[in-house]
Amino acid sequence: MADTIFKGCPGLEIYNSCFTSNFGEWALGFCGGVYEKDNPCPIHQDNHPLQSVTSLDLSNRSIHSLINKSFSPVEMPSLSHLNIRGNPLKQNSVSELFKVLKGFTSLQTLEVDLPGPLGESAIEILESVPNLSQLNGVNVSKILETGNHVIDAVLQPRLPEWTAEEPLADRVINAMWLYLMTYRLADEEKIDETSVWYVMDELGSALRHSDEPNFRVAPFLFMPEGNLESSVSYSILWPIQNVQNGDECTRDFLFGIGEDKQRSARLTAYFHTPQYYFIQEYEKFHQKLQSKSSTPLPVNSSSSRTLRRTDGCALRVYTDLPQVEGFLTRPEFIITTELKDADIIWTGMQVDDDVKRAAGITDQQYINQFPFEACLVMKHHLAETIQKAHGSPDWLHPTYNLESHLSQLIGDYYARKRDGMNNLWILKPWNMARTIDTTVTDNVSAIIRLMETGPKICQKYIEHPALFEGKKFDLRYIVLVRSVKPLELFLADVFWVRLANNQYTLDKHSLFEYETHFTVMNYRGILNHKNTPEFVKEFEQEHQVKWLDIHERVRNMIRSVFEAAATVHPEMHSPMSRAMYGVDVMLDSSFQPKLLEVTYCPDCTRACKYDTQAIGGGGELLKGSDFYNYVFGCLFLDETRHVCPL
Repeated sequence: MADTIFKGCPGLEIYNSCFTSNFGEWALGFCGGVYEKDNPCPIHQDNHPLQSVTSLDLSNRSIHSLINKSFSPVEMPSLSHLNIRGNPLKQNSVSELFKVLKGFTSLQTLEVDLPGPLGESAIEILESVPNLSQLNGVNVSKILETGNHVIDAVLQPRLPEWTAEEPLADRVINAMWLYLMTYRLADEEKIDETSVWYVMDELGSALRHSDEPNFRVAPFLFMPEGNLESSVSYSILWPIQNVQNGDECTRDFLFGIGEDKQRSARLTAYFHTPQYYFIQEYEKFHQKLQSKSSTPLPVNSSSSRTLRRTDGCALRVYTDLPQVEGFLTRPEFIITTELKDADIIWTGMQVDDDVKRAAGITDQQYINQFPFEACLVMKHHLAETIQKAHGSPDWLHPTYNLESHLSQLIGDYYARKRDGMNNLWILKPWNMARTIDTTVTDNVSAIIRLMETGPKICQKYIEHPALFEGKKFDLRYIVLVRSVKPLELFLADVFWVRLANNQYTLDKHSLFEYETHFTVMNYRGILNHKNTPEFVKEFEQEHQVKWLDIHERVRNMIRSVFEAAATVHPEMHSPMSRAMYGVDVMLDSSFQPKLLEVTYCPDCTRACKYDTQAIGGGGELLKGSDFYNYVFGCLFLDETRHVCPL
């Protein structure tokens, strides 16, 4: 219909309240009050009908370009107030827009989205359009005095939304992120802090946001017996400005958070921010990733030297891991309790330069970790490493570091919402295992607020995974790295499946059920171990697929992951490093592998506890008690028994 209308009315300037690309004098005159329903065209022909326009509201008109012969100081010399909120202005650069606006010497007040087409900084706008006295309803002198880069007082607040058929519990869960407060408690017995979420009473919850609040609020714990068990919690409210009777009490929802911590983007948790700005940021980020390409590293024959001693003496191994101490039984290795005497140090703790100095570790001792391996084992660095090397490979679901790419994530969220796509995301802490502090949600306010419990990545949830008997699962692979330069990788023949306990569903209530959406049951829930050969056989029968085809795709993916690290971080290379990593993989409903994470010094309890058979080849028996024997044989004796080169 639109095409037909445009063909029949080539001079059309406004269609369904939106400016067409043909807009000009009439559209501007309509918004400026020159033309209206009862006065659609001038009674007297005038060469400059817009000269009387002093105030022009162009908000939400879908304008893509302001460079137009009618939108000029010559045509509107008296223009003093301009509102251009809600317009994408995609066809104009920031400098082009500043140049146009600067020409209106009478312009006193401007309303524009921040962040938006004019950038993110109120200060930059004022410097570029120096005649302004007000920006977004705030006096220029006040903005310059406070140094505010973002003027957010005019944003429309988010209000709880629900449908008539939505259960009360779901309504509450969706709305609560607008009101929740949080603090973190340190526990002497735990390494990690515990996050506490709470809601203030009616008075506290009624406090609205302000960039210039007159009150502060903070949690206060009274412990009459000196311990947490006896604590009573309060919220303390106190004024930070002079307050008169009748003044509204306000607080800063983002106290202490400036633009260096993405303040303007984080306001999206509470306010309706300009969607098109964030979508633009996402599109730029996505295009940058799409433009990346990488060249596979050559697969070299082994160049790392064996440590096998010519005098027949055993290699001394120092370890703090009971599994290694209990299952490394080969005569070529002997366990020592003296760190300084060890040829090989195999530890579960992170060893940096300070630890080396304190423990007396020398450069002649081999250690089971590589320098800068954080680029693999910390989730935000892993995503960044892959994106730098490969852009956006099919095996890595869209992933954002919320501490640096929140705007791009919000843009992706809005674009999916606009296009009617699934918008379920999973939040994972940078450096936690065992699904600690991990959340699945489709609520953008929840995503942003959960940043308050520690730095996280946000990754598109694999909403349609391959299932086994209706249950979700993932796979743990063991990768052995002899060398980074050249890259020498080996994949252990043993791998295992980790199964969820409940039938998989995307029902909203299930998102809070650990045993439906998560598979790590070693530390919580009931562990139902499935022997790998049995799983593979039954999976092939259930889905009519060949596991060896899937396995080959997984191998290629794992190779690409470590190639990314070797390419982006060549400083990982160390001739005295040999390491084992766990790689967690999920299959989607098309049986394509998706990378979940890479783990340093993985928990190999299952590999040691259960005997299994190699998949493919002759189905050789893999005894659990021999697991560390062939791991050490591969890494330190140049053997390839029960492993395959990648």
